Amino acid sequence: MLIRQEIEARERDWLGSHATLAVNSQGRMRSEAPDPIRTCFMVDRDRVVHSKSFRRLKHKTQVFIAPRGDHYRSRLTHTLEVNQIAKTIGAGLNLNVDLIEATALAHDVGHTPFAHAGEEILDQLLPGGFRHNENSIRVLTRVEQHRLGPGLNLSAEVLDGVLHHSGYGTQGHLAQTAEGRVIRLSDKIAYVQHDIDDSIRGGLLRLEELPRQYIDVLGESHSQRIATLVIDTIEYSRSKLKAGEVPAIEPSPPVEAALKGLREFMFEAIYNGPVCQAERRRASFVIEHLFNYFRKNPQRMTPLYLEIAEQEGLERAVADYIAGMSDEYCIGIFENVYIPQSLVPEQFPIIHRDEVDK
Repeated sequence: MLIRQEIEARERDWLGSHATLAVNSQGRMRSEAPDPIRTCFMVDRDRVVHSKSFRRLKHKTQVFIAPRGDHYRSRLTHTLEVNQIAKTIGAGLNLNVDLIEATALAHDVGHTPFAHAGEEILDQLLPGGFRHNENSIRVLTRVEQHRLGPGLNLSAEVLDGVLHHSGYGTQGHLAQTAEGRVIRLSDKIAYVQHDIDDSIRGGLLRLEELPRQYIDVLGESHSQRIATLVIDTIEYSRSKLKAGEVPAIEPSPPVEAALKGLREFMFEAIYNGPVCQAERRRASFVIEHLFNYFRKNPQRMTPLYLEIAEQEGLERAVADYIAGMSDEYCIGIFENVYIPQSLVPEQFPIIHRDEVDK
């Protein structure tokens, strides 16, 4: 028996009835021979970790653009926090943590530079609009390149969880799997709490300003609030499990109301506040000008995007190209294109040997 088959057998024996078994996966867009060691979801996780789009997350904005300090979250550290929260919830509900991890690590690879500021301006510029969850699917199925062809050829369950991770407050368009629904909630738990932490660190928010009615429910500290949300979600979701149904992964009503309340407070105080709005205007200026520049100068893009332009249209290719940029690379390209620079070769003085000896 192959090691992979032993792992799959353990899944059948130990995972809960609501878990997604690797052997029951709907499969990939392109058929592949199974790995001798890893299940399909383990393979998916590894492909995401080794992808270029995942590595670029370390230089993409979470909330604040290029803050001075080593301890602010980036899009990569956000992804890792979502992963850890989701795996804890998944373990507590006896779900498939390999599927959870693959989905968590992949869920934000479609984010633009400058976070939602970049998403908003590309949504205006691209015919048909731009949404980061849909773009994550595009990155995973078209833009990333695998030895077998375009995209990483991930399992259908991972792609479904990535597509449906966004949004909160509605019950429509949920992931098909319980694991995908864990990601959707874990994303909100992670960003609301760590954005509070970063806002306090940046001097934009004081702990005393957090609404008391929500803090009394969730806890005073960052770790207490996450622990409350995770533990309550596990206990409440377990109590609501019904045979034959994919469970709704959610906290109890009082705890969920506190999470939503804190999220609404963060939108008012931080996300739509003066600092983030000022950063958005500057970021939008950069991206809009680059979009127009590459639309007029497509030859400045790399061959992959020229191929996309030929097959799917120039605007689509330009959006793909810009969306894949890190913040630093995007700023560097903008400076190279629009900031005046001397084109006169620098003249270095000739230093004679006897001057060196002196």
